[in-house]
Amino acid sequence: MLLAGLQDRQVSSSVLERSGSPEHKRIKLNQTQQHSGPENQLLIQTLTPAAQSSLPTLVRKIADAGCSLVDARANTLGSDLGTELLAQGSWNAIAKLETIMARLAREMELHLTMYRTSPRAPQRHLLPYMVEVVAADRHGVLAELIDFFVVHKLSIEQLASQRYQAMQTGAEMFSAQITLGIPDENHIAALRDEFLELCDRLNLDAVMEPIKF
Repeated sequence: MLLAGLQDRQVSSSVLERSGSPEHKRIKLNQTQQHSGPENQLLIQTLTPAAQSSLPTLVRKIADAGCSLVDARANTLGSDLGTELLAQGSWNAIAKLETIMARLAREMELHLTMYRTSPRAPQRHLLPYMVEVVAADRHGVLAELIDFFVVHKLSIEQLASQRYQAMQTGAEMFSAQITLGIPDENHIAALRDEFLELCDRLNLDAVMEPIKF
C-alpha cells in the first residue's frame, strides 16, 4: 500500500508538470521567490547648504525607485549639510535610482557622488569598543590617535570629532567619539593600558570601553 501511494504521488506530480497547471506554476513561483533577494546597494553622498536641506527629497526618491534605505547619516559641517545614504534593491531598482539621482543633482544643483557597493560580510572576529577623548584643543591630537589605531591594526568603524569652546571657562576644547573593531586575538587589557599611556603622554582624558548592545 505504501509503495502504491508513492507511485500515485509521483504520477500526480508528473501530470502537474506536463499540464502546466496553476498549482504547479504557483509552486515554482514560490520557489523562485525564496531564492531571490535584493543584494545590490548604492552609496549616495551629498553636500548642500544647510538651509536648503535635500534630505527629505533624497529619502523620498529612494522609496519612489523601489529601494530600501539601509543606512542614513547627516551632519552639519560649517554652513553645509553632508548626507550619506545607503540604498538597497534589485538591479533594476538601483539602475532606476541612479537615473533619478543624476537628474536630481542637476535640478537641485547638489554636490552628489554615488557608486555601487555590496553588503559587508560579517566581521565576527572584531570586538566592538568605544573610545571617548576630551582634551584641550591643539593641532595633531586626532592624527596621533588615528596613528595609534592604524599601528595596532584596529578597525575604525565610526568617528566623530569636534572643536568647541567650553561654556564654563571659554577654553578651546577637543572631543572625539570613535567606534573601533578590535581583533579578538588582541589582549584587551594590554591594549587598553598602552592606549591610556599614550593619552597620559598627550595629556588627554580618555576611556576605552566595550559596546554592550
